[in-house]
Amino acid sequence: MINQTKSRLSLLICISFLTVSWVSADEYNGTMDLFESSPALKPYFDNSFGYAVFPRVGKGGVFFGASHGKGKVYRLGKVVGSVELNEFTLGLQFGGQSFSEIIFFQDERAFDEFTNGAFEIDASISAAAVTLGLQAQLGTGGTSASTGKGASSTKQADNGYSKGFAIFVHPRGGLMFEMSVGGQGFVYRPIESDLE
Repeated sequence: MINQTKSRLSLLICISFLTVSWVSADEYNGTMDLFESSPALKPYFDNSFGYAVFPRVGKGGVFFGASHGKGKVYRLGKVVGSVELNEFTLGLQFGGQSFSEIIFFQDERAFDEFTNGAFEIDASISAAAVTLGLQAQLGTGGTSASTGKGASSTKQADNGYSKGFAIFVHPRGGLMFEMSVGGQGFVYRPIESDLE
């Protein structure tokens, strides 16, 4: 039974990583169009120091889970580097899902904190979904989404930044049930010309 569970977990993790191993320029443009078209995010695009965008983050798990995504980091509207998102979770979870994610940096301090080597999302920082009728939360509790009624969640937009960060997700597909403990970690790599 344990070997069978390990095999299923390995398969789900491989699928999660393979689905996001390569992201085309069109996907970046489409994801940016999606986020930029949201009225709730306009103040963040207008006033943030920068942001990181992940067109596709894949997540899967059976008791043990993993998330993976690749993205670009923008500073004052200009691409300055690439970033990799990884998350490993432990707890009650089953299934797979994919979503797009954007993280806004309120100021240069938040940008520097995110781009200074390895960075992990604090448990107290949550995310709001930009899709009608969904609420989402990120942090050491993992990523979870539940359907709701009424307008889209504006929790983050109403309250502004948390510790210099504002995070929004857009579900792309899949279904995942989880109650887990883990955290999103990020590894930033500057563009070579940015170092000069």
